[in-house]
Amino acid sequence: MTKESLDTLKNEAISLLKELIATPSFSKEEGETAEIINRFFERKGLTTNRIGNNIFSFNKNFDPAKPAILLNSHHDTVKPNAEYTRHPFSPTIENGKLYGLGSNDAGGALVSLMAAFVHFYQKDNLGYNLAFAATAEEEISGSNGIEALLKDDTFNQAFTGKSHIDCAIVGEPTKIQMAVAERGLMVLDCLAHGKAGHAAREEGENAIYNALRDIEWFSSHQFPKVSELLGPVKMSVTVIETKNKAHNVVPSECQFVVDVRVNELYTFEEVLEIIRLNVKSEVKPRSSRLRSSSIGLNHPLVKAGLTLGKSYYGSPTTSDKALMPFPSLKMGPGDSARSHIADEFIYIDEIKEGIEVYIALLEKLL
Repeated sequence: MTKESLDTLKNEAISLLKELIATPSFSKEEGETAEIINRFFERKGLTTNRIGNNIFSFNKNFDPAKPAILLNSHHDTVKPNAEYTRHPFSPTIENGKLYGLGSNDAGGALVSLMAAFVHFYQKDNLGYNLAFAATAEEEISGSNGIEALLKDDTFNQAFTGKSHIDCAIVGEPTKIQMAVAERGLMVLDCLAHGKAGHAAREEGENAIYNALRDIEWFSSHQFPKVSELLGPVKMSVTVIETKNKAHNVVPSECQFVVDVRVNELYTFEEVLEIIRLNVKSEVKPRSSRLRSSSIGLNHPLVKAGLTLGKSYYGSPTTSDKALMPFPSLKMGPGDSARSHIADEFIYIDEIKEGIEVYIALLEKLL
């Protein structure tokens, strides 16, 4: 590809991102942005497929004898918070920054991966096949996004013979560095029991006090296995409430929620067992889907990134990487610290660099 054609592709990616920003795409409401992504690929001469609000495509010269690399990012967004001073759906460029909801998380990574996929789409004799997927519901860890796509027969029918998804690049804002590990997320619903009574007569057993004793354990317990990449397991109590609304009744039940971020050295089952041995409250996990994940430092994707001068780290945040049953590298333009903030933005130069880095990374493998 000539410098001129690469520059054209970069400009097209930026224009596409502006169109996506201008189109609301809250989780479960991504239909219009799915259409925009589909039209972009069609204009570039690519063959696409759609499952729900997920758009996917395979390289033109797909070879069933070769494994595939999946390029994936999401096109849903959170809802804008009340502190926005700019219109969240009005893409504007000022001082090299593109403002708008979803620009940083994860629009910049999405359009950069799309540009890289377009770059390789028609090439012959690739070392790997390429699959691309723009998916939905990432922000809510929904079941109709990447998880549904990976289970769908229409998507999987391409993988015949020896072909399979060998690994993935997950586009998220990482300052274009390599997030090789990611914490798992387990949300616990806890219920402390007591006995109802009249507050004035000191009757009953206060479930709030029982809950507080368990909450103290959650706040102070330290799991002994500390990851070099992800640090310790972290537990945070985030919600507490009772159904009792009367001021003079001792509550018989107190509910609270615990956000548990698990490193790769523990399974969810191990963490849950330790918790249940140490608290008296009932503890029920809402979900065990978003498990910790890591890719080996000797994996070809990581080695390729290291040769490009990229550093690696463990990410404290959770993404669709957690739902992939194969090694995946989280990497993309933008900064995770800007995600979900008011007046979200990404630098134009970050998008351009992201396209160049994705292409250079894949060239070392393909």
